[in-house]
Amino acid sequence: MSEVLTFGCRLNALESEIIGRHTAGLANTIILNTCAVTAEAERQCRRALAKARRDRPGADIVVTGCAATIDPARWAALPGVTRVVSNAEKLRSDSWLEPSPFGRGQGEGLGREQAAPRCPYPNPLPEGEGDRCRARALLDVQRGCDHACTFCIIPKGRGPSRSLLVADVIARARALVEAGTNEIVLTGVDLASYRDGEFRLGDLVRALLKAIPELPRLRLSSLDPAAIDPALWCALAEAPRLMPHLHLSVQAGADLILKRMRRRHTRGEALAAIARARALRPGLAIGADLIAGFPTETDALFDETLAFVEEAAIPYPHVFPYSERPGTPAARMPAVPPALRRERAARLRAAGDRIAAGFHAGFVGQTVRVIAERGERGHTDHFTPVRLRASHPQGAITRVPVLAADAAGLEAG
Repeated sequence: MSEVLTFGCRLNALESEIIGRHTAGLANTIILNTCAVTAEAERQCRRALAKARRDRPGADIVVTGCAATIDPARWAALPGVTRVVSNAEKLRSDSWLEPSPFGRGQGEGLGREQAAPRCPYPNPLPEGEGDRCRARALLDVQRGCDHACTFCIIPKGRGPSRSLLVADVIARARALVEAGTNEIVLTGVDLASYRDGEFRLGDLVRALLKAIPELPRLRLSSLDPAAIDPALWCALAEAPRLMPHLHLSVQAGADLILKRMRRRHTRGEALAAIARARALRPGLAIGADLIAGFPTETDALFDETLAFVEEAAIPYPHVFPYSERPGTPAARMPAVPPALRRERAARLRAAGDRIAAGFHAGFVGQTVRVIAERGERGHTDHFTPVRLRASHPQGAITRVPVLAADAAGLEAG
């Protein structure tokens, strides 16, 4: 039997489900779907590969994903690796039927992925996984990235930005809803750059909600705060089925660091975007990607980012200690000591925990809507984790009273 090991983003998680479907008939095979967002992510993939060799000697080990696409020869040369499959190939069933020349160091590399005007988008409903999909399904609508942040190598693994046609998004979403899915999460490498002709992400959201009135909950994955379009602001204010939760790719709260990252927003613009979102949707929850210890970050510059988290009252920061990514401009900049990066990351997370505790306390005594998941767990409309005292059918949307709260989430009946 085959086993798929997944690293990295939500998009990789979705793609691993498709790979698992394509490879279900392969005997004694391990597939590593790698991540390249940081050097640490690659190290984790290599450690998993070594463990797989120890645990299952004799198994065929196939490596795919961003790290394998960026440097296929390096991965093909690792002990135990029998094949390397690029991002361009991994979602096509025929890629798994016979050995690929890519695994022998003669593959197409990025050529096909970058040349294709549109990528092969898989059916988002994995066969045989209907129960899990009823709770929440990821719908991949955009791939690749046209930007050049100094810390990021993902465009080399995912290619340029491409988007799924609006009609295809609606068709795939309708299939998910008809199969029983109650929440769909639109996802992409750079979701805010979604384009289908004149249609942008906000237009897609409004078209999707109009075309499928029976979809109870629509959620968005990470957004670039510099690219939120006017129609999306309107949808946030006017569409109650668009969940009151935004996760923004902020990365830093100091203008000098943002400039050195080559981000497209300033500190003030990020704060303004958060304030506008909360004005349009009172009570909205905010998440933010943040990098601690970016090269050249002084104590004073870090303090600006810490103050940003406090000023913006971000309950759900997703914090990464900076990790050098060879081949990026940031990797050549003066580095912050790793121990200091970790210490700064811990301080940002602690600030987020304090803010989350206060945010969650505001729900005590209220009744909230929760989508039930496995293990008597769930999430509210705001994506707040909930510990449920009673069992509910997986995927059911239920209203429950909030009995207690802490930094980790809510406890509800």
